Amino acid sequence: MESSVALGRLELAHSSSAGGVTSRLPGGAPPKEKPGQPPSGLQSQAHLNGCVPLSHQVAGHKYGVDKVGILQHPDGTVLKQLQPPPRGPREMQFYSMVYAEDCCDPCLLELQTYLPRYYGTWSSPDRPNDLYLKLEDVTRHFIKPCIMDVKLGQRSYDPYASQEKREQQIRKYPLMEEIGFLVLGLRVYKVCTDTFDSYDQHYGRGLVKDTLKDGLSKFFHNGVSLRKDAVAASIRRVQRILRWFESQHQLTFYASSLLFVYEGLPSSVSSSSLSSLLSSPSISPTEVAEYNNNNIQVAEHWDYSLDAVYSNRRKGEDGHRGDGGAVSAVSGDGVSAPGEEDNSAWKQSRELQRPPNGNGNKSQLQEKDVDREDEVEVRMIDFAHVFPSESQDHGYIYGLKRLLTVLEQILCDAA
Repeated sequence: MESSVALGRLELAHSSSAGGVTSRLPGGAPPKEKPGQPPSGLQSQAHLNGCVPLSHQVAGHKYGVDKVGILQHPDGTVLKQLQPPPRGPREMQFYSMVYAEDCCDPCLLELQTYLPRYYGTWSSPDRPNDLYLKLEDVTRHFIKPCIMDVKLGQRSYDPYASQEKREQQIRKYPLMEEIGFLVLGLRVYKVCTDTFDSYDQHYGRGLVKDTLKDGLSKFFHNGVSLRKDAVAASIRRVQRILRWFESQHQLTFYASSLLFVYEGLPSSVSSSSLSSLLSSPSISPTEVAEYNNNNIQVAEHWDYSLDAVYSNRRKGEDGHRGDGGAVSAVSGDGVSAPGEEDNSAWKQSRELQRPPNGNGNKSQLQEKDVDREDEVEVRMIDFAHVFPSESQDHGYIYGLKRLLTVLEQILCDAA
């Protein structure tokens, strides 16, 4: 428990952790870029020491738009600017705790496999007080990365949030407690037009329980067909994260997200072709990361139903989440109230089995297509609101199970 205690110390002395962190950022959003063209303003941003704004970011604080943002380093990593205290120092301490060289906690060692790799902090030589977290770019080895950011949990404010902050977050998405997750942004590659369609946070906030399945399936549709292989691989990866959460009792996550990435390039392109393109000296990391211009679209309304998924939700609530993190009870789909720890039936019904050798007879949760799981990533990101705990993170577990339910229904309907 020492690691959790160390994380909790930030609440007592966060002001001294990064008191000198300041932000002096140019205003204005960068214009859209043509396919294969480096981001504009690269030469004028010499103070960034060769770094450029992350071009394929789908959600969160964006460089040049917000006070803090994410950059792409020439070595292929991404730089997340440290947020003001206490959020920034808390996230930095979380990464430092999980990736400590002397870490021997099995829980944290397994958690590393679900996070971007952490390489410490970085600052530009001419702005040493502007600290950044240096992180793995999960999209780096993809040619046409399809990316989705999904916020998990039943609430997006932490126990220390003011009443004003709580009300603000609830107003942004009143269904967060019931649905358990929120799509913050996505971009999906369209094979026919060789472009990306992008949807921002307003699209996700417009999704309700009756439109959620079809709204989420948009991320897996390339304009020709549903990428069932990507859906199936995503389910497996989310299941692994769920098993970790069900086994740990030392951390609670608020306003944290899952980052989904899959290869949008058609399977007809061989892995050797991908490798040769990635290793080509004429292709810069920026061009690999952002190979196509985004087509920004507004949120659409859907007329399909998920009533069957939510029909078992109890009309009454057994409890409301307070600072201690109690969770509302739901029956019929494996989401339990506090104290109900028997998830064996849910696990048995939800486990997705991979077909032998990538083939086999196709059933509701088994695909005939060759699995391309190595071309799918699901990683946990955003840890400015992680706190020590002595119980399961019921809110996050609830969100994971709800998300799995929707993903599985997308796959079942396609079958």
